Amino acid sequence: MTWNEVRNTYPNQFVKFEVLKSHIENDKEYVDEIAVIGPIADDKATRELLESKDNVLIYHTANEVVVIKLRTRIGLRRALRNAH
Repeated sequence: MTWNEVRNTYPNQFVKFEVLKSHIENDKEYVDEIAVIGPIADDKATRELLESKDNVLIYHTANEVVVIKLRTRIGLRRALRNAH
């Protein structure tokens, strides 16, 4: 299903879905095809997003496209303490 089809089916609400197909341009991933899991109530959207894993996302249909900003992993820095 495309995002436009989802927007028409579930207007002005959060939707939980799995990303099936996407493409990357610069530092952004654009979602092309999804499998809808179902609508999500506004008051539960944040919790559902925090609990989602892998390719499952929560997104509001007011957005015209699904775009995910990609972050590069820089690594962790830590201070070494002198044991003396």
